This record gives sequence, structure tokens and C-alpha cells, in this order.
Amino acid sequence: MAKMRRKADLPTKVCATCGLSFAWRKKWARDWDNVRYCSERCRRNKSGEG
Repeated sequence: MAKMRRKADLPTKVCATCGLSFAWRKKWARDWDNVRYCSERCRRNKSGEG
């Protein structure tokens, strides 16, 4: 069994659309390097990126 980690210890990124920071999630484990958006809503509304 893996050791539990505190949320503060998880890696974070800044969303390319809304600019908010978000933490690593297990569902992104295999694709973390390519994750750019904090949510599906931000991914669909990409107008914020330059």
C-alpha cells in the first residue's frame, strides 16, 4: 500500500485558460506532462491562452 501524501506535497501547475493553480490528480498520472487545463470547462474555453 502506498504512503498517503498531503495535498500540499503534490506537484502543481497553472491553468493555461483561467490562470489558477491546480494540483496533481491520480487520473492525470500517466499524462501529467501534457495536462494544461484545470478542468474540462477550461479546456473547452481555450480563449484565455495567448
